[in-house]
Amino acid sequence: MKHLIAQFMKFGVVGLIAFFIDYGLLAFCTEVLGINYLVSATIGFTVSVVFNYFASMRYVFTHKQGMSRRKEFIIFVVLSIIGLLINNGCMWAGVELLGIHYLIVKIGATIIVALWNFITRKLLLDDSGMGA
Repeated sequence: MKHLIAQFMKFGVVGLIAFFIDYGLLAFCTEVLGINYLVSATIGFTVSVVFNYFASMRYVFTHKQGMSRRKEFIIFVVLSIIGLLINNGCMWAGVELLGIHYLIVKIGATIIVALWNFITRKLLLDDSGMGA
Protein backbone atom coordinates (compact mmCIF):
# COMPACT_ATOMS: atom_id res chain seq x y z
CA MET A 1 0.00 0.00 0.00
CA LYS A 2 2.91 2.38 0.75
CA HIS A 3 4.21 1.82 -2.79
CA LEU A 4 0.81 2.67 -4.27
CA ILE A 5 0.55 5.88 -2.21
CA ALA A 6 4.10 6.93 -3.12
CA GLN A 7 3.43 6.15 -6.76
CA PHE A 8 0.19 8.16 -6.70
CA MET A 9 2.07 11.10 -5.17
CA LYS A 10 4.68 10.97 -7.96
CA PHE A 11 1.84 10.72 -10.47
CA GLY A 12 0.35 13.83 -8.86
CA VAL A 13 3.57 15.85 -9.22
CA VAL A 14 3.98 14.84 -12.88
CA GLY A 15 0.28 15.50 -13.41
CA LEU A 16 0.47 18.94 -11.81
CA ILE A 17 3.28 19.97 -14.16
CA ALA A 18 1.34 18.52 -17.11
CA PHE A 19 -1.75 20.42 -15.91
CA PHE A 20 0.10 23.75 -15.94
CA ILE A 21 1.33 23.02 -19.47
CA ASP A 22 -2.17 22.04 -20.59
CA TYR A 23 -4.02 24.85 -18.79
CA GLY A 24 -1.48 27.48 -19.82
CA LEU A 25 -1.67 26.53 -23.49
CA LEU A 26 -5.48 26.39 -23.31
CA ALA A 27 -5.67 29.92 -21.90
CA PHE A 28 -2.92 31.30 -24.16
CA CYS A 29 -4.31 29.84 -27.37
CA THR A 30 -7.86 30.93 -26.56
CA GLU A 31 -7.26 34.34 -24.99
CA VAL A 32 -4.18 35.55 -26.89
CA LEU A 33 -4.42 33.76 -30.22
CA GLY A 34 -8.23 33.73 -30.40
CA ILE A 35 -8.48 29.99 -31.10
CA ASN A 36 -11.73 28.16 -30.25
CA TYR A 37 -11.57 26.71 -26.73
CA LEU A 38 -12.03 23.11 -27.93
CA VAL A 39 -9.15 23.42 -30.41
CA SER A 40 -7.07 25.09 -27.70
CA ALA A 41 -8.00 22.29 -25.29
CA THR A 42 -6.81 19.73 -27.83
CA ILE A 43 -3.51 21.57 -28.36
CA GLY A 44 -2.80 21.92 -24.65
CA PHE A 45 -3.83 18.34 -23.91
CA THR A 46 -1.65 16.95 -26.69
CA VAL A 47 1.47 18.85 -25.63
CA SER A 48 0.95 17.86 -22.00
CA VAL A 49 0.52 14.20 -22.98
CA VAL A 50 3.95 14.16 -24.62
CA PHE A 51 5.51 15.56 -21.43
CA ASN A 52 3.41 13.20 -19.32
CA TYR A 53 4.51 10.12 -21.25
CA PHE A 54 8.21 10.74 -20.77
CA ALA A 55 7.90 11.85 -17.15
CA SER A 56 5.43 9.12 -16.12
CA MET A 57 7.34 6.28 -17.69
CA ARG A 58 10.58 7.53 -16.16
CA TYR A 59 9.50 8.58 -12.66
CA VAL A 60 6.11 7.02 -11.89
CA PHE A 61 5.53 3.64 -13.50
CA THR A 62 7.83 0.65 -13.73
CA HIS A 63 8.36 -0.67 -17.25
CA LYS A 64 6.33 -3.85 -17.69
CA GLN A 65 8.70 -6.76 -18.31
CA GLY A 66 8.20 -8.37 -21.70
CA MET A 67 6.45 -5.33 -23.16
CA SER A 68 8.29 -3.50 -25.92
CA ARG A 69 8.66 0.27 -25.64
CA ARG A 70 6.74 0.51 -28.92
CA LYS A 71 3.76 -1.39 -27.50
CA GLU A 72 4.00 0.63 -24.28
CA PHE A 73 3.89 3.88 -26.28
CA ILE A 74 0.95 2.68 -28.42
CA ILE A 75 -1.05 1.75 -25.30
CA PHE A 76 -0.16 5.10 -23.72
CA VAL A 77 -1.31 6.96 -26.86
CA VAL A 78 -4.59 5.00 -27.10
CA LEU A 79 -5.33 5.67 -23.41
CA SER A 80 -4.45 9.34 -23.97
CA ILE A 81 -6.77 9.62 -26.98
CA ILE A 82 -9.59 8.25 -24.85
CA GLY A 83 -8.58 10.78 -22.17
CA LEU A 84 -8.70 13.54 -24.79
CA LEU A 85 -12.23 12.47 -25.77
CA ILE A 86 -13.26 12.51 -22.10
CA ASN A 87 -11.58 15.92 -21.65
CA ASN A 88 -13.21 17.51 -24.69
CA GLY A 89 -16.57 15.92 -23.90
CA CYS A 90 -16.45 17.45 -20.42
CA MET A 91 -15.29 20.78 -21.86
CA TRP A 92 -18.10 20.87 -24.42
CA ALA A 93 -20.80 19.80 -21.94
CA GLY A 94 -19.64 22.23 -19.26
CA VAL A 95 -19.39 25.20 -21.59
CA GLU A 96 -22.18 24.60 -24.08
CA LEU A 97 -24.78 22.81 -21.95
CA LEU A 98 -24.11 24.23 -18.49
CA GLY A 99 -22.75 27.66 -19.48
CA ILE A 100 -19.69 27.45 -17.23
CA HIS A 101 -16.52 29.35 -18.20
CA TYR A 102 -14.10 27.05 -20.05
CA LEU A 103 -11.21 27.64 -17.62
CA ILE A 104 -13.36 26.48 -14.70
CA VAL A 105 -14.65 23.46 -16.62
CA LYS A 106 -11.06 22.51 -17.44
CA ILE A 107 -10.27 21.98 -13.76
CA GLY A 108 -13.08 19.44 -13.36
CA ALA A 109 -12.24 17.77 -16.66
CA THR A 110 -8.62 17.43 -15.52
CA ILE A 111 -9.62 15.66 -12.31
CA ILE A 112 -11.78 13.16 -14.22
CA VAL A 113 -9.09 12.49 -16.83
CA ALA A 114 -6.38 12.20 -14.14
CA LEU A 115 -8.34 9.39 -12.47
CA TRP A 116 -8.79 7.69 -15.86
CA ASN A 117 -5.07 8.05 -16.59
CA PHE A 118 -3.82 6.71 -13.27
CA ILE A 119 -6.11 3.68 -13.16
CA THR A 120 -5.65 2.63 -16.78
CA ARG A 121 -1.89 3.25 -16.85
CA LYS A 122 -1.47 1.42 -13.56
CA LEU A 123 -3.40 -1.58 -14.88
CA LEU A 124 -1.93 -1.71 -18.39
CA LEU A 125 1.56 -0.19 -18.20
CA ASP A 126 2.94 -0.68 -14.71
CA ASP A 127 4.79 -3.87 -13.85
CA SER A 128 3.69 -3.75 -10.22
CA GLY A 129 -0.05 -3.83 -11.07
CA MET A 130 -2.82 -2.50 -8.81
CA GLY A 131 -2.13 -4.67 -5.80
CA ALA A 132 1.45 -3.58 -5.13
